[in-house]
Formats: sequence, structure tokens, C-alpha cells
Amino acid sequence: MSARAVFLDRDGVVNVDHGYVGRWQDFEFVPGAVDAMRRLHEAGWRLVVVTNQSGIARGYYSEADYEALTARMKAELAAAGAPLAGVYHCPHHPKGTVAAYTRDCGCRKPAPGLILRAAQELGLSLADSVLVGDKPSDAEAARAAGVGRVVLVADGAADAALADATAPSLAAALAAGLIQPSRSIPAARSAST
Repeated sequence: MSARAVFLDRDGVVNVDHGYVGRWQDFEFVPGAVDAMRRLHEAGWRLVVVTNQSGIARGYYSEADYEALTARMKAELAAAGAPLAGVYHCPHHPKGTVAAYTRDCGCRKPAPGLILRAAQELGLSLADSVLVGDKPSDAEAARAAGVGRVVLVADGAADAALADATAPSLAAALAAGLIQPSRSIPAARSAST
């Protein structure tokens, strides 16, 4: 039986989008995101990050910088009880400045390549999964891949048309019941835990 996943865009959903975040010292979890991810994991969801990282193609940070940040993010989330089943990224951009990464590809959202690869490698049921993103390109990638539900962390009416639901944050989406659990979702921990 295939597993269900919550696909998460990184910048703007998991961490605050400060623009081309490529170093740990610039990485800041969105308030409530880690607890929401822990609760989703405890409810049986596989957590999968799918992220465009054009900062690599643009020369703002290297693939090694990205990998170091990702390793730290994964360790922090695992320690908080929210282990990631996978992290998939696209380093490409057609207008990049680093030749090795300057191209059109099938993995840069809105193309569905990252989601399809994750589903194949992790044995995921796309129809039973949810994507939480913050841009129309996230919703378009999810639709193209056949993801069953799309939630956008957005305020704009234009974004709402592409999604099944919108919310101010991942934590708010979870609190509002916009992500349907595979089994009941544990209550939020108090700030003292």
C-alpha cells in the first residue's frame, strides 16, 4: 500500500522566505511550522520537502552550501520529532549565471518532476497526498503531478483559485482542518515542552 505524504515547499512554508536562503545563519523556521510538522508525522503522514533553489543557478550559494543547510534542517526537524522522508530540490533556472545549472528542466516547479520523483522513490500515493505551498507554481506542480489536495499559504484571491484551500501558515492550515489526517492528529504541545 502506498503511503500518504504532505509535500511542503520550503521557503515561505517551512522557513521564513528571506530571499535566496542558502546558509543556516539566514534560516528561520516559520512560527508554528515545526510543531505542525511533528503533529502531521505523528498522525502518519510522510513529510517531503520539494523546493526550487534557483539561488544555486544564480550563483548566490553553491550546491554544497545548500546541502549543508539541508542537513542541518533535517537534523533539527528530526530532533523535534518531525523527520523528513525526503528533500527534493531543483537547482536550475533558465536565466542562471552558473552554466552547469542554467537550463529549462522538468524539475523546476511549476513542472511536476520533483513531486513525481519523490512519489516514485518513496512509494507515495499522490491522489491521497497534500501539497502545502506558497506560490501558484507550487499549486500548478501539484495539479500536474496528480496530488489530491492543494493548500496555499497565501492571502491573494488569484492564488486561491489554484488551491483547494488557503491559510496564513502551515500551522493555521492544520488547525483549520485543511489537511485531512490519515489518523487523528495529536494536539499541539504547550510552549514548555
